[in-house]
Amino acid sequence: MKIVLVAVAVAAAFALPHPAAAAPPAGGSTLVVLGDSFAANAVHWDAAECVRGATSWPTQLSRLLGVAGTPDFLDESCAGAALESETGYTPAREAVEADRAGGFGPETALVAIQFGFNDAWGTENPKTLWGSLVSCVYNLLDGCDREAAAQGRITDFRAVSGAAYAERIEEVVRYVRYYARQARIVLVGYPELFPPGDTVCLNVLGAGDFVQPRGGAVTEYLNRLDTAQREAAALLGIDFLDTRAITAGHGLCSAEPWANGTLDPRADLTGIPFHPSARGDAVLAGALYERYGSGR
Repeated sequence: MKIVLVAVAVAAAFALPHPAAAAPPAGGSTLVVLGDSFAANAVHWDAAECVRGATSWPTQLSRLLGVAGTPDFLDESCAGAALESETGYTPAREAVEADRAGGFGPETALVAIQFGFNDAWGTENPKTLWGSLVSCVYNLLDGCDREAAAQGRITDFRAVSGAAYAERIEEVVRYVRYYARQARIVLVGYPELFPPGDTVCLNVLGAGDFVQPRGGAVTEYLNRLDTAQREAAALLGIDFLDTRAITAGHGLCSAEPWANGTLDPRADLTGIPFHPSARGDAVLAGALYERYGSGR
């Protein structure tokens, strides 16, 4: 009962107010970012505190836009954030905190949103992808083929769809549109992690790869999440940045990875495994700048 009450209290504290309840504010930050660890690219083991990496794509984008270290840049991204969470950070919670910090207003030019990787989908198997590492991804005995979703060993990728994704983020998009009416809203996709097919791999110490040849459930989940983001953006009338296309050929299995393995010197030696390296984030920041900032 106590856990339920805490979850309800957190949800109430960060519930989005109805736009009609208040007039749009003045001012606002030029760039506002809402997202998970792929945006923050830093992990702090105290869940009550969010930290952001010095080479994350929001930080690099803020430098390109000339707003780094000023009130015109507000990054509310947080490791572990998900579209839906009873106790953690969500788009709604981050949006409310951004609003409290004065992030939204007529001067807000770009709101970039990156979510979905940490979510559980479906009702049969509430696992997230991270919660499936041992039971599926690293399980060489049983593999991690597509039937693993029905077996309850990985998040149920069958429930991932554009409509389901849009439903989880629609309220936040409506909120941002009301309070930052001039802003472009872009849903940022995730980078390429694995090549087309069913093989999942991760370099360890730069010495060799851990290879899961039967990783179809993982790649299917990532494919469906990419499609869901693209479709959700179209349904909600916002932009989508195809990060996978921008980083194609530079996943974890490539000769020149733009994502981190485990202590892999080819990327960031101490970077978060499965997350973008500084190089990968630079490419993403450059793409966003080219689309939204170079003509400012």
